[in-house]
Amino acid sequence: MKLIVDAMGGDHAPREIVLGALAAMEEDPELEIVFTGDEECIGKILGESGKNLDRVRTVHAPDCIRMEDDPLCILKSKRDSSMAKGLCLLRDGEGDAFLSAGSTGALIVGASSRIYKVKIPGVRRCAIASVLPLTCPTLLLDSGANVELSPEEMVQFAHMADSYMKGVFGMESPRIALVNNGAEETKGTALYVESHRLLKQETGLNFVGNIEGRDIPLGAADAVLCDGFVGNVILKLSEGFGKFMSYELKTMFGKGLRGKMAALLLLSDIKSLKSRLSYERYGGAPILGTTGPIIKAHGSSRASAIKSAAKQAKKCFESGVCQMMISAMEVQKEKKDE
Repeated sequence: MKLIVDAMGGDHAPREIVLGALAAMEEDPELEIVFTGDEECIGKILGESGKNLDRVRTVHAPDCIRMEDDPLCILKSKRDSSMAKGLCLLRDGEGDAFLSAGSTGALIVGASSRIYKVKIPGVRRCAIASVLPLTCPTLLLDSGANVELSPEEMVQFAHMADSYMKGVFGMESPRIALVNNGAEETKGTALYVESHRLLKQETGLNFVGNIEGRDIPLGAADAVLCDGFVGNVILKLSEGFGKFMSYELKTMFGKGLRGKMAALLLLSDIKSLKSRLSYERYGGAPILGTTGPIIKAHGSSRASAIKSAAKQAKKCFESGVCQMMISAMEVQKEKKDE
């Protein structure tokens, strides 16, 4: 499997990005890496790494998209950026999946545009689908790409989520839910009321209705649907809660002799909990609705998170989840044409 990596995207690029991808490659003899970015800069890091570089290639990109840049720059002034080059390579079949820790807005714009041609025909909008670090994997979408949605787009998201949970996590009939301020069908804004009505009528989905935010960590659904505004709030809250729990545990077990003795007894359990609550567990969020896997890593990702994201990209590719989504969109089109 050939993974394209945007080496220049992210707060700690390019060093942490390059080292993380190399670490993933070192553990997987079937993984090849294609870096996009400043060839000289990447080459220096590769040379210092001391790794076997037989399965590494670099495609020079003279520009990079910064976090403060207008997302539309990927269509206009920065079509020679490392992110744009990566999308072009994915489009042209020179790689099987694409990984970037760069600007989320630019990546969504690029993945959705006609210029790069990586969006699945029939998909109205691509979605950021974050895997929440809970005991059982729970997919949250949209988690930030689209603040405003239509009920029809929400139905498409449901089918994409269904394909992802079946393909990547092997779920036979994933439970799909709408996050709302109540379980009743009439709850929420017009978007959620109409989305509920359409999803209830949709065949081929295990739609379980509305759930409240408190139900998400308790495993009430395998995939949770919402607009990008609500989804991003949920995502950032879950990340903050993970940090809060880590701080509280450290404070609790750091007090006095009794606390330190208890910490020694529970050390493995504490480490396991911290690992489950960390965003580095999955490394990134898949962009659903594209012909090839695209993984958006956290902007602050270090090498360990990039390594996890690379593994996730390979899993997405090997599962055939993008082909499943293409088939689902074709079925939707046939139903509409009837």
